Amino acid sequence: MLQKTTLYLAVGCLLLSGCNSTSEIASDYRSNINVPTHWQKDEQSKPIKIEWLAQFQNPQLHALVSHALQNNHALTQQQLAVESARQQLIISGSALWPTLDLSFDSSKRRTSREGAIASSQSLDLSIKYELDLWGKLSANEQRANLVFMAQQATYLQQQYELVAHVITAWFSVIEANQQQALLVERVALVAQNLDIIESGYQKGLNSALDVYLARSEYNNEQAKVESQHAVQLNTVRELERLVGHYPAGVIAVDADLTLLKSDVSFGLPSELITRKPQLVASWYQLLAKDAELAYAHKQRFPSINLNMGYGFNHDELGQLLSGSALGWSLLAGMTAPIFNAGKLAANEAIAHIELKRTEQNYLNTLQDAFLAVENAITAEDSLQARYQQTRDAADHAQFAQLLSFEQYLKGLSTYTTVLDAQKRSFEAQSNLISIKKQLLTNRVALHVALGGDFQLTHYEEVPHENN
Repeated sequence: MLQKTTLYLAVGCLLLSGCNSTSEIASDYRSNINVPTHWQKDEQSKPIKIEWLAQFQNPQLHALVSHALQNNHALTQQQLAVESARQQLIISGSALWPTLDLSFDSSKRRTSREGAIASSQSLDLSIKYELDLWGKLSANEQRANLVFMAQQATYLQQQYELVAHVITAWFSVIEANQQQALLVERVALVAQNLDIIESGYQKGLNSALDVYLARSEYNNEQAKVESQHAVQLNTVRELERLVGHYPAGVIAVDADLTLLKSDVSFGLPSELITRKPQLVASWYQLLAKDAELAYAHKQRFPSINLNMGYGFNHDELGQLLSGSALGWSLLAGMTAPIFNAGKLAANEAIAHIELKRTEQNYLNTLQDAFLAVENAITAEDSLQARYQQTRDAADHAQFAQLLSFEQYLKGLSTYTTVLDAQKRSFEAQSNLISIKKQLLTNRVALHVALGGDFQLTHYEEVPHENN
């Protein structure tokens, strides 16, 4: 009789499963996204090189990157999020398996007015199992699995971004050091000029105005040195924070801003969709929402549960495991939601809305990824042109600075002309340092935007530009 009842329940559930398909994300969804055939600059893109970190051949930088990957707190937090998602996947998957429980009960009760007390002991082994006829539990497990894979991809993306942040911070320290050295050199030059002008004033060759201008310039440059020193410490502390150290400002970086002359392989825009971890994570999140919609829809279907009990029951504890105390039971039941004031329908509607929101977020993330690559490519060309112009401007400004002071000593120009020439020379040299740093950091940003991988402690021969 029980087998017939179970069969009837199963047939009824199979009939209800005709509206089982709720997926709104087709398997070819990503292949139908409209993407350009090539980037704006490169019509014949070469395969992307993943080992871009090897271009920066500095052992200290690779050591800092390695240390950051092991000790950065934000990265460790995401790693724990991955492990949490893994445990949630185990929980969701366990619903597809039977549960086995062992229970022991002992009770005493009064049975008559005379005060007689009856005792009872029971030991039961129960097995419970929910039939997943239309994949409700499977949809929930699939959702948890996709969330887990999304967390893994997010963790990988954070690794790439952390490496980029460490390299950028390292370049910022080098830039700050070079700007500080330039300011110290500038102070020494202004001090030398001040000595010459004061000596000339005592000989009646210069005016008091020139002396005051020279002294003012000296004080201003000293103030800039102190200000840059604070910037220098801040950049070092930022680097220390990224690698997991206390921000004491004690890491010493002795390196130069060496420009890379190697070309970048951009790959194809269509490859970015499946290569970049950020886009992979966003895609898994979209699929997870699709599975969540399926689960919410199937929550409105009946649930079939099988229960089997096997146990012992006796008044005496010593006789509990005797054969005469043995008993078993087998039950099959179905529960179906009839009235819940629209709760399940609202949950399905919410899941559908969240799926649409996640879809728009995926498409927005995709467009942002394309934008980041295009902007980085444009910035690469712009910075290269600016670097050439600024390098020429710095050379011309240095000649103008020397010439203006020589003319001043000969009485052919005023000291304000000298100050103006010196400021132009200093600004050009300072800008040259900044643009070199921008070129390097933009190259890093471009590699991350392209979804490129990295490799530690492996160096390849890459031509460099030393000036």
